[in-house]
Amino acid sequence: MTATESAAPEHSGDRPAAIDGLAALVRTVGDREAIAVKAPFEGDAIGGVPACEPDDVEAAFDRAADSAWRETTAGERADALVRFHDLVLDDQAAIMDVVQAETGKARRDAHEEVLDIAATARYYAYRAASALETEPRRGALPGATETEVHHHPVGTVGIVSPWNYPLNLSVGDAIPALLAGNAVVLKPAPETPYTALKAAALLRKAGVPETAFQVLTGERATGEAVVEAADYVCFTGSTAGGRAVARSAGGTLTDCSLELGGKNPGIVRADADIERAVEGLLRGCFSNAGQLCLSIERLYVHADVFDRFVAAFCEAVESIDLGAGYEFDLGMGSLISAGHLEKVAGHVAEAEREGATVLTGGRKRPDVGPYFYEPTLLTGVEGSMALFNEETFGPVVSLYPYETDAEAIERANDSVYGLNASVWTDDTERGREIAAEIEAGTVNVNESYAAAWASLDAPMGGMKESGIGRRHGLEGLYRFTESQTVAVQKYGGLSPPTGVPYRLFARLLNGAMRVQRRLPWLR
Repeated sequence: MTATESAAPEHSGDRPAAIDGLAALVRTVGDREAIAVKAPFEGDAIGGVPACEPDDVEAAFDRAADSAWRETTAGERADALVRFHDLVLDDQAAIMDVVQAETGKARRDAHEEVLDIAATARYYAYRAASALETEPRRGALPGATETEVHHHPVGTVGIVSPWNYPLNLSVGDAIPALLAGNAVVLKPAPETPYTALKAAALLRKAGVPETAFQVLTGERATGEAVVEAADYVCFTGSTAGGRAVARSAGGTLTDCSLELGGKNPGIVRADADIERAVEGLLRGCFSNAGQLCLSIERLYVHADVFDRFVAAFCEAVESIDLGAGYEFDLGMGSLISAGHLEKVAGHVAEAEREGATVLTGGRKRPDVGPYFYEPTLLTGVEGSMALFNEETFGPVVSLYPYETDAEAIERANDSVYGLNASVWTDDTERGREIAAEIEAGTVNVNESYAAAWASLDAPMGGMKESGIGRRHGLEGLYRFTESQTVAVQKYGGLSPPTGVPYRLFARLLNGAMRVQRRLPWLR
């Protein structure tokens, strides 16, 4: 049966009309309890979706295995994703309404998701067909061996996505998976199922069949079942969650990509344009209320400009307009839940108790909404504090002075994480050199995160405990394929002809190797 909105619990608060009917897109094989979906702006339920069970996961993967999508050409798939690109832009107001209702983020942050997912669809749609063509490769014996590589879809891709960016961290992985010829089963976070379902509705309208992109709503057990059933797994979330996914995938030798936590550093050199750095780091630290895997949580500022930067940054932070609303002029929205609010506030309170200084912020703001927390800056954060080592994932930044580039690099790398970093300097060549020494999958010079993230032609992912695998670029497409080499031996071979002693044959092979060494076109 199909769950409908009638199964949802009573709701109140601000419920966008775009949510209506979306729960009906979740297919179940029996009656299911409803999971309440709450709006962080008010803390009230705005609807409910089915708590899918293992039988539902099995049925979804059975449908995916029989999907006609597998028989379409790369060009036909690309056409559908181009249509999806257009639909996303056409329907962006409704998409942003749903994203904001579920996450509580500011509208400008919801708009960033719209732009990102449209750009991702366009990038892959116009490149997938040529990238997936059969490739001729150099054979073992030039002229005698013809070798080619095929890129086959892996099968059915399972995606387990987080709540913080519910559109681009779920559908952004699904797009290249679909274009590679796979079916996709997506399990979104229980806090944000409607965004995934809104995307599913647009994909169907664009021509992607229901069996090729299915959304299963539920709690952790549903995600675990998706991981166990998938031919390839995408997971974005905490490092602890990533370890669990990797253990499960390893048990069946299923390949996976994991984008995990970060405690991302920023470096402000003495020659940096302070005004530009303040503007860029304001976005880099407080976009989506700091609930961004790429967010800068540690700032190392050269001692010569430390006081000047801190004064300017505090003033800018204090000017951020908190608000629970659907207008573009609000600067920062809500945290996702009461539990997450307590974690963020706890990190700050512990640091303050142990001697850190709160320069600005550091307070809950129930007058704005139930889960709001002020953008916060601290100094004096030490290694014994949770705020020093652990990902806070909120609008909280610690600042530290430094003396030399070498010291800044060492301190930036003093973390188990390695997802993103930021360097601010007027000397961009020196900035490139510093960036190359930072242990992070992406490093931005004179930008916090957007330059690297939005460079869709380049891979994005984490080092150390921030993950494995890469999204974006052709690497983000080929991970959803199985490369197959087909080699045809036209004549000759690696065995001596009848009657030729192997010693003589070996000398001939050695000679051929030396010829290849000297002729560039044979190397």
